[in-house]
Amino acid sequence: MASVLEQIKQYTTIVADSGDFETIAQYKPQDATTNPSLILAASQKPQYAALIEEAVAFGKAKGGNAEEQLEWAVDKLLVNFGKEILKIVPGRVSTEVDARLSFDADATIAKALRLIKLYEEDSVSKDRILIKIASTWEGIQAASVLEKEHGIHCNLTLLFGFPQAVACAEAGITLISPFVGRILDWYKKSTGKTFESHEDPGVLSVTKIYNYYKQHGYNTIVMGASFRNTGEIEELAGCDFLTISPALLAEMQKDTKQLAPKLTVEKAKAEQLPKVEYFTNEKAFRWDMNEDAMATEKLSEGIRNFAKDGRKLEDMLKEKL
Repeated sequence: MASVLEQIKQYTTIVADSGDFETIAQYKPQDATTNPSLILAASQKPQYAALIEEAVAFGKAKGGNAEEQLEWAVDKLLVNFGKEILKIVPGRVSTEVDARLSFDADATIAKALRLIKLYEEDSVSKDRILIKIASTWEGIQAASVLEKEHGIHCNLTLLFGFPQAVACAEAGITLISPFVGRILDWYKKSTGKTFESHEDPGVLSVTKIYNYYKQHGYNTIVMGASFRNTGEIEELAGCDFLTISPALLAEMQKDTKQLAPKLTVEKAKAEQLPKVEYFTNEKAFRWDMNEDAMATEKLSEGIRNFAKDGRKLEDMLKEKL
């Protein structure tokens, strides 16, 4: 019997949600995603010390004041991890822009261009990189410029609300990462209920986004992310991409139950989801996000947490500089 992991690969592109090369190689995903939290966790392992030392040396060689050296070292470390991951996966790696730039479109664009330049200096084509940006209004605007004017593919992350998803599709973004598990976390905490996988609010959110995109002919890839259990993943079999942690990939590899796709283009096109506009309507975007307490709270919390881990990464490098 084929494992659940092998079965789901027939319908969905599987992406490893990890900064740990050994685990990524084990599950043979198409792509990989990273973020400051994953890089921070991986950088504690002794086998990655050389990547850190190289980033520190690079920062020092760039010169400038201590703050500038630190910024170069952090950027180089992200690129070093991405470059190593690309030796394992045949597709793309997502590299995240500093979460503290989430409300500054110009600074986000500048950071993305700098990261791409560092990759290109290491002979890595920009076609193999997804620049990961928080799905704020400013982040979506920045990503649109990167896609249209610079040919840089983007992954819009920390996506919790429907307005974020619609704006990204209208902006021509390559890929979005709606966060399934964190949506479930919010609803469990706010209602005190438990949810079966088929009624999981995170699963329903991604299903709606997928159906809307397919019904209205958008090319933006939907990549479900942040899973709490394999049931959520199985309910989204057929979604364009799913990014999954090593622990859940291991569970899926051991399971041999029969799996059928839950999301299909045919089903999506049978839905009646009226077209709405957000990318060119900032007031509507901000208001409808504000009306969604879950999306507003989880986006803010996610930015804070990524920024906190970004600072921890800086502190670790600062000691070495």
